[in-house]
Amino acid sequence: MKIAVLSRDERHLIELSRQLRARPGSDEVDMIAGTPARLSTMSDDAIPDLLVVDQPRADEGDLDQLERLGHLFPRMAFIVLSGDLSQDFLLRAMRAGVREVLPAAPGAADLAKAVDHIAEKFGSQGAAQGRVLAFISCKGGSGATFLATNLAYALSAGGNKRVAMIDMNLQFGDASLFVSDSKPLATLSDVATQIHRLDPSFLSSSMVAVTPNFSVLAAPSDPAHASDVKPEHIDAIIKLARRQYDFIVLDVARSLDPVTIRALDHADTIYPVLQTTLPYIRDGKRLLDVFRNLEYGNDKVEIVVNRHDNNSDIKLKDLEQAFDTTHLRTMPNHYDAAAKSVNQGVPITRLAPESPLSAALITMARSQTGEAAPQAATGVMARLFKRRKTDV
Repeated sequence: MKIAVLSRDERHLIELSRQLRARPGSDEVDMIAGTPARLSTMSDDAIPDLLVVDQPRADEGDLDQLERLGHLFPRMAFIVLSGDLSQDFLLRAMRAGVREVLPAAPGAADLAKAVDHIAEKFGSQGAAQGRVLAFISCKGGSGATFLATNLAYALSAGGNKRVAMIDMNLQFGDASLFVSDSKPLATLSDVATQIHRLDPSFLSSSMVAVTPNFSVLAAPSDPAHASDVKPEHIDAIIKLARRQYDFIVLDVARSLDPVTIRALDHADTIYPVLQTTLPYIRDGKRLLDVFRNLEYGNDKVEIVVNRHDNNSDIKLKDLEQAFDTTHLRTMPNHYDAAAKSVNQGVPITRLAPESPLSAALITMARSQTGEAAPQAATGVMARLFKRRKTDV
């Protein structure tokens, strides 16, 4: 296991680490000086499997921080060493998700026994991981926000999947308007400035609930607050969202700054959105060059050709040649239905279910969820339903 010892006292850090390294096996033991709050912004590869916390101070919120860490990293286990073994402290520690509470200066055998007990359970634990899908425009006006919001709604429409959308157009994002007329009570910048409060309840309460299983975390309402959002905030929010939702859809800005790149790093699939005109193709090739420099594999990127028209001067085969790929997804051009959807703030699959654009979005959603398309009735049942429809 990967074990970390956390303490405010350097002498305790060294002694506890020495005891843990003396255990048989090949555990990796790290020392962290400070409080539990330090771990909330650590990278995935730095997060331990087991955190040994030396004498947390309940009156300074250390147990609350452990509870938030437990929500962010459900597989991480805690051992707390404390001089306070009162019933009240033990109950608060249990509510925070602490597995074991030992005296402040435990014997080496007692500490090793507690670690062994957690190690036995660790191998059998699993953690659900929601998929992260990121949409980014190759050029302004491509329709990326429309596709991102409407795909998110389509993913949730079956009622079996929980979907979160995060608007990462930090200066001028308006994704929530595409699917809801409710005013956001909080935004991404509000969550970032209160990242120490981050837990499932806080994240959920900061979002616009479009349906019971689809919510949107809006972009900052004031462009001046875009700078409140840092890459480490994106790490913490997406990590938590992966644990709470089946899909996390990101509407990412075209500006490839550290915050945007951190979001794209988290994505399982990136959808660059373009249209069939030369300026889009030129900028699309530039964007794919950036992705290659960032070492994103071809299996991570799927180009979406929006407002596709078979009669366009530029054909799909031309795009395949330009981008050296056959991995293209097309969205048909149905401007009237899309415009009505945007103007009314109603997802197109609900407003215009017969639209070919709705059909394409539903097909795309099913490719993610693994749900099969409904089969047409055949044989006697088909004739029966047809007769009833005729009678009506």
